[in-house]
Amino acid sequence: MTLKCGSYQLIKKSSECKARLGQIYTTRGIIDTPVFMPVGTQGTVKGVASEFLHETGAQIILANSYHLYLRPGVEIIKKAGGIQKFNAWNKPILTDSGGFQVFSLSNMRKINEEGIEFRSHIDGSRHFFSPEKSMQVQKDIGADIVMCLDDCTQYPATYEYAKKSMELSLQWAKRCKKEFYEGNAYQTQALFGIIQGSVYNDLRTKSAQEMLNIDFTGYAVGGLSVGEPKESLHAVLENTLPIIAENKGRYLMGVGMPEDLWQCVEHGVDMFDCVIPTRNGRNGQVFTSLGKINIRNAEFKDDFSSLDPSCNCPVCAEYSKAYLNHLVRSKETLYLSLLSLHNIYFMINLMSGIRNSLKDDIFLKTKTEFFKKYYSKN
Repeated sequence: MTLKCGSYQLIKKSSECKARLGQIYTTRGIIDTPVFMPVGTQGTVKGVASEFLHETGAQIILANSYHLYLRPGVEIIKKAGGIQKFNAWNKPILTDSGGFQVFSLSNMRKINEEGIEFRSHIDGSRHFFSPEKSMQVQKDIGADIVMCLDDCTQYPATYEYAKKSMELSLQWAKRCKKEFYEGNAYQTQALFGIIQGSVYNDLRTKSAQEMLNIDFTGYAVGGLSVGEPKESLHAVLENTLPIIAENKGRYLMGVGMPEDLWQCVEHGVDMFDCVIPTRNGRNGQVFTSLGKINIRNAEFKDDFSSLDPSCNCPVCAEYSKAYLNHLVRSKETLYLSLLSLHNIYFMINLMSGIRNSLKDDIFLKTKTEFFKKYYSKN
């Protein structure tokens, strides 16, 4: 059987909860799920060279069409032969449509039924993204998985605002699909729809059902992790994920704290992305099997142990907490790369452990053991 790019294959369901083990097919490789995607917004995972990123075991990374469209420009990437040749990453890439970035530039954009008019955060120049334009940009970039242009609903939002925003995303999704299937890009690229509706379960239900009717290769739950309480996030997932067909990949956008990954996999999420590993690393925060630490703290000035005795990354193998503390306090830029690299290893190893627990059908036991250790110092 010839698999369609972006198609999801269910391998095993947990007997204890809604967590599931699967694979997503792309022409550049098969992605084992649940999976965490490091974020390379501008075509690079900040501070981590592609050869080191490969060594972490990362299977797929995320890039952002808004940023790449503005700089270096789509034509440069096309001349290079696509994003993978441009950035020396020969594995799958998913591109965000740019909807979230434009959402974050609320004082520099205008939204109407036709699309989004915005000013560049770089030089103030005016640009316009319609659903058709977003598809053209992402196809030209060469992403393996392309995301529909959506209106990312702010939080908090009134019911009426969230309804209007969700309905606009549905209109755009239909236009995205029509444009995406013009030409032959669909033979090597996949298009995912994005479910919106803020924290209102009836809006999420309608969005999910309508998105399934449009029929996409996979589905994302967007508009979460934008300030809503964690209870609301979990309520949305409990309501929305069961609506998505079992043979479709389920992607939760922008969620990536270790504790959230466990909880959301338990709901049935297959894919995650977040800037947290690199952003927090640049701020001195390190994820370890014994919990989060801030390596800048004075307690680590003469601590010559590794960051994490359970970690197999080169940072833990070569450098002590004392040395990393010194780098951070001295503002030596080396720490930016080292802490980001370690945090990515942590996330990739965490997801590998989750997949192994699903293979052995001991997800909840493994989760309990993880949290017992992770919070042991608190």
